[in-house]
Amino acid sequence: QVVTVDARNHGGSPHSPLMTYEAMSLDVQHLLTRLGIAKCILLGHSMGGKTAMTLALQRPDLVERLISVDISPVTTAPVSEFSAYISAMKSVKIPDGLSRSAARQLADDQLRPVVQLPQLRQFLLTNLVEVEGRFVWRVNLEAISHHLADIMNFPVFHKPYPGPALFLGGSNSPYISSKDYPEIQRLFPKANVQHIKGAGHIVHQDKFEEFITAVLSFLPPP
Repeated sequence: QVVTVDARNHGGSPHSPLMTYEAMSLDVQHLLTRLGIAKCILLGHSMGGKTAMTLALQRPDLVERLISVDISPVTTAPVSEFSAYISAMKSVKIPDGLSRSAARQLADDQLRPVVQLPQLRQFLLTNLVEVEGRFVWRVNLEAISHHLADIMNFPVFHKPYPGPALFLGGSNSPYISSKDYPEIQRLFPKANVQHIKGAGHIVHQDKFEEFITAVLSFLPPP
C-alpha cells in the first residue's frame, strides 16, 4: 500500500498559517492513526524528507524504515534563494480566459528570469491550477514565505532514530554533502548514504529508473 501525502499548504491539503516540521509531523501522525497504519516505511523529498526525519525522531515506533531524498537533517541552502522563487511566483500575472497550456507558458516565461533551471520551473508550475476560470497557485505562498526560516532549518533532537535509514541524494545537488555526514550519523546511526549519478535536487524526476531501483533495493523483501 502506497499513500501519497500532501504536506499542509501544498496540493489539496488544508491551508494553515502554521508551517513547522513539528506541525507537519503531527499531520502525518494523525493520518496514520486515521488510516489505521501502526507502522510505515516513510519516504520524503526535500521539505518532505525533513518532515519524515522529524516524525522518525519523534515517534520511532511508527517508522519501520526511513528514506530521505536529497535532504539532510541540517540547515539547508540560504533562505534568499527560495525567497526569490516565492516572490517570483507571487508576481506572476495571468489574464482570465487563457487555456491551461497558454497559462503555463506565460507563467513559465515570467518565472524564467529568477528560476533559471527548466526542471525547477516545471516543478513549480505543477502548482498552477484553474479555480473558477482563473489560474492561481494552489500552495499557500504566504504561510510558506512567513515560515521560510523554519523550513530551511531543522529541529534539535538528542535521541537518535534506531531503524534503517537511506539518504538518497542527486550527485549534482549540494543538499546531502560530506559535511552533513556527522549529523546524519549522530541522528541516524544505521543510515546508508547514496548519490544517484547525474541527478539534481528532484532526483525522482531526473533519474526515475535509478531512483526506483535504489528505493526498492532498500525496502525489506516482500
